Amino acid sequence: MRSYFILCLFLIGQLSFAQDIKQKAVLDQLNLVNTYWQSQHRPQVWAFWDQAAYHTGNMALYQIQPSKTYLNYTEDWAEFNSWKGAKSNDKSNWKYSYGETDDHVLFGDWQICFQVYIDLYNLSPKPHKIARAKEVMNYQIHTANNDYWWWADGLYMVMPVMTKMFKLTKDSLYLHKLSTYLSYADSIMYDKTEKLYYRDAKYVYPKHKTTSGKKDFWARGDGWVFAGLAKVLQELPPDSPHYADYKTRFVEMAAAITACQQPEGYWTRSMLDPNHAPGRETSGTAFFTYGLLWGINQGLLTAQPYHDAALRGWQYLSETAVQSDGRLGYIQPIGEKAIPGQVVDASSTAPFGVGAYLLAGTEMYRYLDQK
Repeated sequence: MRSYFILCLFLIGQLSFAQDIKQKAVLDQLNLVNTYWQSQHRPQVWAFWDQAAYHTGNMALYQIQPSKTYLNYTEDWAEFNSWKGAKSNDKSNWKYSYGETDDHVLFGDWQICFQVYIDLYNLSPKPHKIARAKEVMNYQIHTANNDYWWWADGLYMVMPVMTKMFKLTKDSLYLHKLSTYLSYADSIMYDKTEKLYYRDAKYVYPKHKTTSGKKDFWARGDGWVFAGLAKVLQELPPDSPHYADYKTRFVEMAAAITACQQPEGYWTRSMLDPNHAPGRETSGTAFFTYGLLWGINQGLLTAQPYHDAALRGWQYLSETAVQSDGRLGYIQPIGEKAIPGQVVDASSTAPFGVGAYLLAGTEMYRYLDQK
């Protein structure tokens, strides 16, 4: 009875939160977080996934808050990296296994930057901004290999690159390869029963289990996939090849994600086993909140539970994850799994988590615009 009473109080509080939230408050907080991040971190850093993911969020915020400061920050980053990811010109040695060196040109963590470069090109078309993206991605789609996406994170890193490249070049091979590469990813890490993705083949049940013997779906990993699908659907017209398949996958994932949200609004690092690595985590929560809000705003997620989950997610992000000075906390550090005993607290921050928060916040702003 006591737990039921507490739940009722929580739901009443959530309703009050939904009624009170204002667009200006959302935008003010987005600016607070983004300004804090940019004031604490120079843009002259590498173009690897962790930094590039931040810039996908910064560019999303720029759409609703066209600040020259924000735009210059990302342009300075792109210029510092010569509008490239990994920089090798020796195609015979290009790799797509995990690697942080310049010969790993075909590794998706070095390709997410192309999303940002294309967005910058679309704002101010200059050929040098997309020259490397065209060179790398055109080379890749003309290879016989189809196993480029072997980890869940890679779906966020590169799926949107494929749709952006299609819109840029009108080459339908990008859409064909998008479907082919995703089919391979599904074959090694998608759980058809749970409608969720394992981080990669190492974590497929029962080869890998949580401490309680359950399936282990890493929240940030599934967050990457869910957000990546939203970005793909955003770029494609409904009559595009495989659009219906991507939509079905997105909606099924939304249901699975919503079902395991914690009452306080966040998702634990191991989605189906909260006790495996308990406590707040912001990056996965932000990607899920972004995807849910985007789906609601696009009319793909209409049921009330999706609205409730999205609002709970945003309430956690805005009231708990964001600190008074603009620091975004409770972000699990770089990794690939939920780690029992790992400390994630208010001081735990990272660029990719801030990027995810900015994505969620821009969709929250749009959600309120429809009210």
